[in-house]
Amino acid sequence: MDKELARFKSEINLTEYAAGKGYQLDRKESSGNSIVMREPVSNDKVIMSKGGQGHWTYFSVRDRSDNGSIIDFVQKRSGVTLGGVRLELRPWLAGEIDRPSPEQYRQDVKVVGKDRQKVRTAFDRTRIITDSRYLNSRGITRETIASERFRGMVRMDERQNLVFPHYDRQGLAGFEVKNSGFTGFVKHGEKRAWQSNFMPGDKRLVLTESAIDAMSYHQLKGDPHTRYMSTGGQFSEAQRELVKEAMQSLPKGGQVVLAFDNDAPGHRYAQEFSKLAPRYVRVLRSVPVIGKDWNEQLMGLLKKRGLSKGMSR
Repeated sequence: MDKELARFKSEINLTEYAAGKGYQLDRKESSGNSIVMREPVSNDKVIMSKGGQGHWTYFSVRDRSDNGSIIDFVQKRSGVTLGGVRLELRPWLAGEIDRPSPEQYRQDVKVVGKDRQKVRTAFDRTRIITDSRYLNSRGITRETIASERFRGMVRMDERQNLVFPHYDRQGLAGFEVKNSGFTGFVKHGEKRAWQSNFMPGDKRLVLTESAIDAMSYHQLKGDPHTRYMSTGGQFSEAQRELVKEAMQSLPKGGQVVLAFDNDAPGHRYAQEFSKLAPRYVRVLRSVPVIGKDWNEQLMGLLKKRGLSKGMSR
């Protein structure tokens, strides 16, 4: 690796750099190894951490395709080339800039474990997609896959498997791997929560058991102000906290839709997750009437309309 680029990633405190660009530290949401910062003008919310190699990384809550190192952070926000990044960051290495005051950023952070670094390395080999033959066979359209709501949250690995990333407050925790007749989870990863992109003005949160169910629900009942979240059919303490935080981010009068499967486990998930909702939001249970999940509902309706040719489970 280019030595200068490696120094940028490890020697420049990303929280300090972000503070110098107007980002504000959210002390309440930050933890020992996960730093939350917000940019008040653009409403950007980023979560930063430090990996096993000492490299700072981040991801944007508003756009999960916006992630990586300080180099990516600069390029995404300035639109400059790699040469422009070098010109921007060299003064930071040389100490030739006016630094923000220490209370505006986090001077020290616990390093994220090595296993997460392995997950990140594997994830960095995947690519964002705008269409998928397999998802098309499940009734999911190109318009849905390529939409702003789901951009970056459906990817493809080197073996042409679909990849659905799971995040928590430390960043990328793992990812589901799926293809026809195959479902798995990346080695060294942890199941947390797959989420669609969050957008200003969102008023509704739909919880499902899978990412494909979330995308199916979006095609059936979606609107521009709905975000989606899936825990992969689990209910761990870590996932409880992530769901609770997502519910609390809704505005007063917002809505949580418990769109779990229409079966005994789905009803149990709905009952447990409903207990996490704050009093200022409305909680609804929504179940499919065709099949047990929302993809079966979507496929059933497409079949009735004669649009299911070439589609399969």
